[in-house]
Amino acid sequence: MRREPSCSLEKDLFTSVYEKTPDYIKNLNLMNFDNEEGFSFILKREHLEAHSESNPEGLNLKEWFANYSKEAKVSTAGIRGPQNILYPQDTRFPINLVGIVLATLAKALVAKEKYAGKEIRKIAGSEVRYNSDLYLEAIARIQAAQGIKTLTPKGRKTIPIWLASFLAFKLDLLGGEYITSSHGISVKTATKDLNSQGSQYLPEESLEFVNKIQEIFDIVEKYGSYEIKIAPKNDSLIDESIMDKLNDGVDLYVDYLKSGVAQNLDSVKKMEGKLFIESVGGCAYRTLSRVLDKLGISDKYLWNNIEEDPFFHSIGKYDTDPKGNKTFYDYSVDATVIAKRPNGEKFFPIIESLHYEKVLKDVPLGTIVLITDPDHDRLTVCQIEAVGNEPMLEEFGISYIELDENRILTIYSANQAFLMLMDYRVKQLKREGKFKNHPRFMIKTTASALSWDEWAKSNNIKVVNVPVGFKEIANIMKKVELQIKNHPDKDVIVDDVFGNSINLGIQPRMVFGGEESGGMIMGSEDLIESLSGRKAVAMREKSATEAIIVASSLGAKLEEENKTLSEYLAEIFEENNIIAKYDVREDIAYYNESEPDIEKLKLAKTEGEKQRTKNDLFYLSMAIGVREGKCSLDDIKNVLNNAFPELNFDNLKSIKFVGDGTYLQFSDKYVEIRPSGTDAKTKAYSGGEKLDDIEKYSRILGNYSGERTELHKKLFSEEFYENSKEIALNYYLEFVEKDANNEEFVIPEYTF
Repeated sequence: MRREPSCSLEKDLFTSVYEKTPDYIKNLNLMNFDNEEGFSFILKREHLEAHSESNPEGLNLKEWFANYSKEAKVSTAGIRGPQNILYPQDTRFPINLVGIVLATLAKALVAKEKYAGKEIRKIAGSEVRYNSDLYLEAIARIQAAQGIKTLTPKGRKTIPIWLASFLAFKLDLLGGEYITSSHGISVKTATKDLNSQGSQYLPEESLEFVNKIQEIFDIVEKYGSYEIKIAPKNDSLIDESIMDKLNDGVDLYVDYLKSGVAQNLDSVKKMEGKLFIESVGGCAYRTLSRVLDKLGISDKYLWNNIEEDPFFHSIGKYDTDPKGNKTFYDYSVDATVIAKRPNGEKFFPIIESLHYEKVLKDVPLGTIVLITDPDHDRLTVCQIEAVGNEPMLEEFGISYIELDENRILTIYSANQAFLMLMDYRVKQLKREGKFKNHPRFMIKTTASALSWDEWAKSNNIKVVNVPVGFKEIANIMKKVELQIKNHPDKDVIVDDVFGNSINLGIQPRMVFGGEESGGMIMGSEDLIESLSGRKAVAMREKSATEAIIVASSLGAKLEEENKTLSEYLAEIFEENNIIAKYDVREDIAYYNESEPDIEKLKLAKTEGEKQRTKNDLFYLSMAIGVREGKCSLDDIKNVLNNAFPELNFDNLKSIKFVGDGTYLQFSDKYVEIRPSGTDAKTKAYSGGEKLDDIEKYSRILGNYSGERTELHKKLFSEEFYENSKEIALNYYLEFVEKDANNEEFVIPEYTF
């Protein structure tokens, strides 16, 4: 049964989707999961072709699959896309019921081939997005029909992505399926595929099941049809009892926290004030509240938006677009997003839509506000401060908004917030006398702050830089673990994406892994063990719960010392002689992804992807040209100085491809231009010692049309320019595969 809209904005969205959905889609009845008995879906040759009067059963699955497989090769966080929130069988959209059924079946067939005769167990979970319950039902019943045991929460209730990941590793499962699109707009969703490590699939893992879908299509083309079996709703292979006995894994996760960041929470328990948790979408509350209760600190928190809502309580939703046009527009629920009003004024659209001037009206000065996203893996840190602190905030590039005439809300970028959390954690380890027990390292994405590298150097912590995406962080973890396992008494040496070999020392421990988009994890002192004895330096997915525990401990310390977060950040800069204090991110979207008309959306996205690709290839071809010896750095400086006369590139030190973007290193800053692998967007990141300077460079370089200049054409032939993406992909795969931990997963004899 379709839910009633919760507000006028959601009603407008529903109305628009309904009006723009053709009748043949509305009348589709391909699979009825209300049928509790087992049944079959017959995939027909007609389904592969486009819908027309002569082919009324057409679903255009060939076109859907072409786009789906293209994204599988580059996806950084699951194969994501918009869906028809009212009619999920609508195959015109990237994510749809038929597609999820096909992908699930293909993954099941691949697993059965690899582990013939073995008991295969996987976990399935979701957050609160539209149709998540339907997709979860489909995944569980299809896997059951293929003989795969699927663990789900009792009543198919929500769990965070990090908990599904944690349990996949801890329980030695073959992996899992998780339905989310992180902090993306409400109409977007995805299936995040988790492997046996609890890590997101790497492209080569995705391609295995994508190739299997192609095999199924080939059979349909040859024989006319293919039967897909769906198990009964109450099939014994769909198991809620294990998760129920495990309290959804909360108890196991609390034990993990107690071995690391939650070893000593006495200061939190003694706090006089409280912390404020914003549970965007509501998914965090069900699990996080139980974790805090088990840790004995649940009384130290105030909550907002604990009800689960796929419209995310209207957060980030507006009735006008950035240009002022009257239309439904979704800015996502990434609280750090900065937008511009039609008059050019900058503002935080997500923070503004939270109405904190009212919500925080009676919340005390100094309260730390912790904002988590719908799948509860990212965290934004804020604090209520007094009016009058603005000069210092501006000096250090800390954003803020006015709450009332006496109070402001500081809003920390993840770069700033995580610098404070990692600094506090290291000081905690030093106070406890543990820091010296192991050499320490951290893993960060190239797009994250330069201040992290400077801080790490000051604290004798090695840094491994990787491409964007938490699976890249997990990939380095696994390389480290393989060397520790095979050579426990030898130095661990890994390569970063810049091409540097980094000696992490003997038996190193990870103090931090994270990225500027708000996701982080911290390692434990003792290697984490699964039930069958597999060992890890840290978990494979970012966790807002882990971040919240560290932030709570930091908040307790600052309460004791009567300090604000901004004062603490300033201290870190001073103590560690950090020069690159500032960081910015310019997000360039080439179309309105909230457009409900799928045909308009596809066209706009296609045109936007062309713009994105032109921008990307302009820089990427130069980085690959230098690496291939086709030009010098001086040649690149000439091209850039000519293309951007308002900027100066004389102090450019290098230009490098870093796995998914182009990194320009200057003597006083960096700029990274990174195309989205899944959407018509470009992101320009920059960090350095002058805020105005890095803002200017990221804005101008990020928004460049990508038009090739005459100097650019002289340096690079059209053929080299066009092939630079493929050359870059080979370099990326070389980085991923060097010293890779390719140990085959062995399915254990399960005792639970």
